[in-house]
Parts: sequence; C-alpha cells; structure tokens
Amino acid sequence: MSQWLFDLGNTRLKYAPSLAGVAGEVAVWAHQDQQRPLPEPAQLPGGDVAWLASVADPALRDQLRARLGERFARVELATSSAQCGRLRNGYAEPEKLGVDRFLALLACSQWQADCLLVGVGTALTVDLLAADGQHHGGLIAPSPTSMRQAIHAKARHLPVDGGQINDFANNTLDALAGGSLGAALGLIQRSLGQATSRLGRVPQLVVHGGGAEQLLPYLFDARHVPTLVLDGLAAWALHQNAASR
Repeated sequence: MSQWLFDLGNTRLKYAPSLAGVAGEVAVWAHQDQQRPLPEPAQLPGGDVAWLASVADPALRDQLRARLGERFARVELATSSAQCGRLRNGYAEPEKLGVDRFLALLACSQWQADCLLVGVGTALTVDLLAADGQHHGGLIAPSPTSMRQAIHAKARHLPVDGGQINDFANNTLDALAGGSLGAALGLIQRSLGQATSRLGRVPQLVVHGGGAEQLLPYLFDARHVPTLVLDGLAAWALHQNAASR
C-alpha cells in the first residue's frame, strides 16, 4: 500500500513517502507566494493514503486536503490525543497541543530517552519529554525570524533581516541580529537547566524545524532531526493502521 506523509506549516509544505514507520526522502514546497500557495494536484504524489498534519490556516489546510483527495484514495488528518504508543501528552487539554509538537514528541518517545525538543519555525517551541514517555509540557515564543518581523512591523526603518552575530554589537543591524538570536538561545539554555533540575539528569537536546540551522552553531550538544515531525506522522499512521484492524 502506497502511503505518503504531508506536513503543512505556516510557510512550507513538506512531504515524503512513509517507509516502515519513518519518513523517506523529503520534498519541500514554500507556500508563502500568494500567486501559487500550494502545488496543483498534478504536482503532488498519489497513492492509497495521504497522512496530513497541519498547523497552517484552516482554509489552506482544507485546500490541500481537497487536492490530496484527487490524488489519494483516502486522506487522514492527524490530531493530538492524550496518549499514543509510549507518549503521554502533558497538556491539561491534550487535543489543544499543536499537532506538530505532538508528532515530534511521538517520534522522540520511541527513543526511550530524556529529550528537550526545540522546534524552530514561525514560533520557537520547547517541550520536555522523559524517557518513560511522559510529556512535561512546554513553552512557545517567537522564533528569531518572527522577532525581527515583529520589530520591523512596528518600526519600518529597522531591517527585517541581515546583520552579523556579535556579543556586543556596535551598529543597529548587528544588534538586531544578535539580540533576536540571543533571546532564543537564552530560552533554550534556561529550559535545559530547568529540565535537568526536574528530571535529575540532563536531557538530550533535539532541534528541528525550518529555522533550526541558524541556532545549531551555538547548540554544541544538539541532535538535529529535520524529519522529526514527518517521522512522528509516520509513527502515528502505524498506530492508526493497527487500531483499525
């Protein structure tokens, strides 16, 4: 049975074949261009089942779902739940945990290791997962890119990108670059310390998302897993298939 995985974020669509519970080779489509926000049906793969995870605007999600419906016999939308496999969702209302965070946690839960997950996209998300599969909750903040965009929206004369990273900048452009990056790194380091205190041991730092590359040079012990959400979606699909038998 041919199954494909689709991860629709706020700026990009990523998709890959599902291969024995993990994601295969990943294709990426940037959908910020309003003239061509999503691939046409003929540009999408086809098969038996499309597994879709989305944190994008519901209208965009529904548009993609309809197009996938022209290419696949069945389209299934991933949702967050209180438990899936070894993962136990730490949210008071489990269904309200972002599905991208839920799937990233599900992927990591299979490693049976303490993990601090950092997702870098439109938002910067931090989640703590214990080796026994218990999710201890998390945090959401603007990513460095979103920080720059927010400042630019309020002060148009301040550039939305550019600048060099310095400890103490001697010009505004470098100060913006270093400040936004430093704020993100500060949250991650603080969370790592708090996670270590809570668990009594240092968790593995796991980084994923489209903006991860800008942080990785400063996170020396981090494990970079670009396919983490898609791997989690593949694991979720396996659980759904097993439950339907």
